[in-house]
Amino acid sequence: MEELVRVPPEVRERFAVRFGRGVAGWCDELPSLVGELAGRWRLEVAAAGGGGTSRVFRCVRGGEVVWLKLTPEPPIAREEAEALRHWAAVPSVVALLAADLPAGALLLADVRPGTTLRKLGWNLPEVAALLRDLRTPAGPGADSVLRPLADRVAFLFDLAERRGRPVPAAQRAAALELASGGPVGLVHGDLHPSNVLAGPDGRPVAIDPRPSWGDPDFDAVDWVLEGSTGPGALERRIADLAALVPGLSPDRLLAWCRALSVLTANPLPA
Repeated sequence: MEELVRVPPEVRERFAVRFGRGVAGWCDELPSLVGELAGRWRLEVAAAGGGGTSRVFRCVRGGEVVWLKLTPEPPIAREEAEALRHWAAVPSVVALLAADLPAGALLLADVRPGTTLRKLGWNLPEVAALLRDLRTPAGPGADSVLRPLADRVAFLFDLAERRGRPVPAAQRAAALELASGGPVGLVHGDLHPSNVLAGPDGRPVAIDPRPSWGDPDFDAVDWVLEGSTGPGALERRIADLAALVPGLSPDRLLAWCRALSVLTANPLPA
C-alpha cells in the first residue's frame, strides 16, 4: 500500500501551486495518515487519484466500494462535510459515511455506475432536476463554517490570476456585486459535468462541493454556457432552464454568465 498512497511529483507540484510549498510536509505524512484511517475504518486501499485540493482513494470495506478523501487544508473538509450533511436526505448528492475533520478526511459512499456527465452527455431536464434538488430554503445557522459566496468568487478570481489567466477587473467587480446580493441558499460552488456522476436509475449525483451561502443561480452557470453558440442561444437556454427550476432568475443567471465566463472552460460567445 505504501507505493499506492505516496503522492507523486506532479501532484505535489499542483498542490504547491494551490496550497504553497509548505504542503510538502503533508504529502510526506500522507501514507501514514492513510494507514491509520484504513485501520480505523477497516478499509482496503485499491486505487489512488484526486483533483486540485485532495487525494482520493478507492477502497473496499466489507465487500463494498467506498472513497477516502483527504485534503491538506482541513477547513475544506469541514465545509464539504457541513454541506453533505445538510443534503443528507437528497439522493442527488453523494452520501457522507464518516469524517475525521481535524485530519481533513472524509469517507464517502460509492456512486454506481459513476460515469461523469462530461463523458455521458446530459440534457437540460436532467440538470434542472439536479438544481431543484440542491436548492434549499435554509440559510446559515449560528454554527455554520461555510463562508459567503462572495468569498468563493474572490478566491476563484485570485486563483485564476495566480495561474496566469488574465482577469478583467470589470468582470471581477460584476461577479462580486452579484455574490453580495440576491437570494441566499446553499451553493455547491463547483457544479459542472465532471462533478456530477450517473447514479442509480440514471439519477445525476453531485460530488465534490466547494460550498458557500449565496445565490443558488451560481450553480447553473457551467450548464448554460456549455455548448452555447451565441448570445441568442444562451438566452434561450437560460429561459428554458428557468422554466424548469422554480426560483431561478433568468436575468441574474445571464449576469453570472457574463461575469464568470472568463473563469470557465466555455467562454461567453460573442
